[in-house]
Amino acid sequence: MKLIGFAGWSGSGKTTLVEQVVGVLSARGLVVSLVKHAHHSFDIDHAGKDSWRHRQAGCREVLVSSAQRWSLTRELRGQPEATLDELLAHLGPCDLVLVEGFKRAQIPKIEVHRAVVSEPLLHPDDPHIIAVATDVNLVTPLPRLNINDPVKVADFIVNWMQG
Repeated sequence: MKLIGFAGWSGSGKTTLVEQVVGVLSARGLVVSLVKHAHHSFDIDHAGKDSWRHRQAGCREVLVSSAQRWSLTRELRGQPEATLDELLAHLGPCDLVLVEGFKRAQIPKIEVHRAVVSEPLLHPDDPHIIAVATDVNLVTPLPRLNINDPVKVADFIVNWMQG
């Protein structure tokens, strides 16, 4: 299982680019999984639903299954946030895992940067960044990918996977 991250500041377009790249890679027959880090509280469950009620009652884990999908929700209840390695251990077999967020993780990453984001670039201080997807004409020794061309970003990833 290969692993590559997409790192960048909020508003840089990570989610949009990842969504587009997943579509391209999946259309090429790759089995792609994703781990996304959220900096805020989130909930994939809905108030009043059975699974939500079971969590509210105190369940640490609730697994919901249907003919189309299954989902496991784990309440940390004061425990430390899971590490990327711990999260990856929960994934099934796949060709490629894309990691969105986890910008400080020591994994190969593509930095996502847009001109509208005023935060500093990450790659000068992060040796794990292997390319920059951007809409800016940056001077960098790293490969520069057009953030608006998900096919070229997917091509870069496939070539990286084979290398």
